[in-house]
Amino acid sequence: MFFDALAPSSALQLIRFTDVDAFRPAESLEDARSIPLDVANFAAARAVVNLPACRIIVARSFARILDTAYRAPGGMVILPMSDDLRASSSGMDLDSRFFIALRGNHDCHFVEPQINHHALIMFSPTLRDRGWFDRADALWVRIADPVAHLYARQLVQDILRTASIAPRMFATTEAAAHLQEGLLLAFDDLFRTNPLSERSAANAGARSARLVQRIDDYVAAYPTAPIYTADLAGEFGVSIRTLGGAVAKVRGMSLHQYIRLKRLWATRTQLLRSGGASVASCARAQGFHHLGEFAAAYRATFHEAPSDTLARARSHTVAPEQVLMNHVASAGQF
Repeated sequence: MFFDALAPSSALQLIRFTDVDAFRPAESLEDARSIPLDVANFAAARAVVNLPACRIIVARSFARILDTAYRAPGGMVILPMSDDLRASSSGMDLDSRFFIALRGNHDCHFVEPQINHHALIMFSPTLRDRGWFDRADALWVRIADPVAHLYARQLVQDILRTASIAPRMFATTEAAAHLQEGLLLAFDDLFRTNPLSERSAANAGARSARLVQRIDDYVAAYPTAPIYTADLAGEFGVSIRTLGGAVAKVRGMSLHQYIRLKRLWATRTQLLRSGGASVASCARAQGFHHLGEFAAAYRATFHEAPSDTLARARSHTVAPEQVLMNHVASAGQF
């Protein structure tokens, strides 16, 4: 089971309950009231990780009737974490295809006829509105895009595993913000709708292309800086949804994927023209500060390790100018 692979750490709070009476005080602190439907087989567990502007709670629930009052001024998402989830909310049947999004104050009523695994991601009111919630004090039950849903679920699992085995990453603002940005981008995809109408498609396409050019210029001007979606949207005076939609329309991928791909290609060009520079120095010069993650992304993109690229470049007899021309031409294909 997922919880069996986790161990508590300075970054991961892990709590297991085998007795319903021990569980009730913890539940009451959250303004929730459960009626267990199978006391003899009661078991519950929670894993909690805090990021700079959100809290992730992954729960193993139990067969129960649940009344709870959510207080989520910054918004909250309830995400199924398994393929066999079964529940109902105020008479509406739910399964693993659905996710729940809410902001504000809500009294919710659930019935869970079985053990379920789900994640509650609670966002800080200080987090910039990303266009997910149209208004306060509203709740939505939505069918998720399967690919976006699976990716978000896997990312939540990866964050918890990282908190369990490498808690030091959560002690630095940069690393924690990096993990959070990935999660926020995954939820951008989960919530994404196409804001463009057919009537304005031509004009919108031109606007999108201009916006992507501004992104290109920004990435070139700040090659080593971490780039966060909210900061970039603020810099350009557009919404996060507009920014992500422009890149998806023009480049056919998410903003995060696009910036990473550009920086991977820039690093590759640097490795191919490098004399005595190391892989680490070339990677950091393009904003990759987590070298293990960089190496994995590089291998997945180019089907070789960055050290192999560097070694080949050092032994290559072709003039450096020709090597650059070849690979700049390839870089233009993304």
